[in-house]
Amino acid sequence: MVSVWEKAGRAVDLGLFYILVMQTQSLTYTIRDLGAADVPALAALHVATFAETHAPRGGGPTVALREEQWTHTFREADRNTFVIGIEAADGRLVGFAKGCAHDGGVPGYAGELNKIYLLRELHRRGLGQRLLLAAAERFLQRGIRSMLLFGDASSAANAFYEALGAERLHSPAGEFHGGYGWTDLMALVARSSAPAANNA
Repeated sequence: MVSVWEKAGRAVDLGLFYILVMQTQSLTYTIRDLGAADVPALAALHVATFAETHAPRGGGPTVALREEQWTHTFREADRNTFVIGIEAADGRLVGFAKGCAHDGGVPGYAGELNKIYLLRELHRRGLGQRLLLAAAERFLQRGIRSMLLFGDASSAANAFYEALGAERLHSPAGEFHGGYGWTDLMALVARSSAPAANNA
């Protein structure tokens, strides 16, 4: 007969094993800067992840439109604009983020995480955190020490942002519309060098 304590011990072992497997799997993916040559794959991924997030019943921009938009982005990018992607071992692009200078509409923030998407099948493996931190590091490399993003007030991703220390941004009327900000990216990167706060 197995005691309650032995069962609990096995559960802990299995939990640690699961975390280790998830962390190991995340290491099989690499993050790199994207450019004009990546437009076809990036556009297709953008359509797929946008549909998963915002249009599960169909609709949304086409691949052709996304290709046009990304081509324009890379052609017009300034030194503060970057696009990074997560690539699987087989070369498949599975996630991406875009950063740029914030236009100053919200005081106190210099950078804007304009887009961040990851295929749903790869959520909760630590890849979302790796992608967000890589974006923070790109900003820091450009001398930008704070960033914000504009999301959806009802998004499931909000818990992920908050677990990484993001502060909610409120309108003058005190309303929350899905905006989040980090005022100190160096602190974010340092804090998150410890085990993942959320396996997004």
